[in-house]
Amino acid sequence: MENLDVIIMGAGAAGLMCALTAGAKGKKVLVLEHTEKPGAKILISGGGRCNFTNLEVAAHNYISKNPHFAKSALSRYSPYDFMDLLAQGGATWHEKTLGQLFCNEGARKVLNILLEACAKVGVVLKVGVEVADVASVSAGYRVETSCGTFTATNLVIATGGMSIPKMGATDFGYRIARQFGLDIIEPVPALVPFVFDEATVAATKELAGVSTLCTASCGTASFRENLLFTHRGLSGPAILQISSYWQHGDTVVINLLPSIADVFSWLKDKKKARPRASVKSILVDVLPERLAVYMVGHDSGNMADYSHEKLHALAARLSAWTVKPTGTEGFKKAEVTRGGVSTDCLSSRTMEAKTQPGLYFIGECVDVTGWLGGYNFQWAWASGAAAADAL
Repeated sequence: MENLDVIIMGAGAAGLMCALTAGAKGKKVLVLEHTEKPGAKILISGGGRCNFTNLEVAAHNYISKNPHFAKSALSRYSPYDFMDLLAQGGATWHEKTLGQLFCNEGARKVLNILLEACAKVGVVLKVGVEVADVASVSAGYRVETSCGTFTATNLVIATGGMSIPKMGATDFGYRIARQFGLDIIEPVPALVPFVFDEATVAATKELAGVSTLCTASCGTASFRENLLFTHRGLSGPAILQISSYWQHGDTVVINLLPSIADVFSWLKDKKKARPRASVKSILVDVLPERLAVYMVGHDSGNMADYSHEKLHALAARLSAWTVKPTGTEGFKKAEVTRGGVSTDCLSSRTMEAKTQPGLYFIGECVDVTGWLGGYNFQWAWASGAAAADAL
């Protein structure tokens, strides 16, 4: 293992993409993974189907202190580039919703294609490796591990964020960044369910398991997808999406009838057409029954009994139901981490640290967080390829 061109820390999506791209250029590549198996998050993605990218990817699908940072890498490695890689490996896919692409053969196929591509170009992968020390030396970087000491001209950190610690997530990447003087944007859970206070949990306990289409908003961000009531709060795609924009103390406004442009006018029309119908029966036509009962509350009168004022109040409750989460389920349930190595410290073209030549950060450990729906994988592929191109 003498005269390595690059050591890559982390055998996840970004690390493997960087490795196979660098290896294809003839670089001598060593990948070190601290867990016993590579690609753990790839395997659980999309319920085992791996939502590996999205047909429509742009910088506005990402959250970062620098909203322009992701543009360079994303423009140079597109979803279609990764689709070509999968096709060469014999994989097929389908679009589920909103441009989300899933592998028909499952997540294992995606991982195997990456591993086979790495092996084909001579990448060496070592798993179950504990790192004792990382240092800058005259030859580049020295990494002391439980399986030996290695040196390379370049060091790529692809160790991910803090999400899902039971799968091996650690703060290793942030520690390396700090060691070399790079700033860290505070890592927080993202794409994560909300939790309510005890009173709200008690009030909504009968709704656990109920799912419905909604538009969830927080600040200027808004997502129209399904929500899901849980035993502790709210989840579902709309909630996971908006959680990435939420901060403690924020309220979330939820439109439970996003397909109805003017809920008050709709209710007035229903009152005129079906004055003797119960309010509950009207709402059951457009909402799950348990949710309809909850939104009506104890007032189960007929439509004729509702004054304009009461209709206004009901319309507001249905179209702008306001909740104030006490927090989230944390990193244990978060799909990704928001925050990470500051983009101010990195080149957007190469992912190299501006003040530390030969040191690169890619993937989730960087302060670039994608929406739900394949965007984070696309950032992993694109940032990994960008770093490899610069080696």
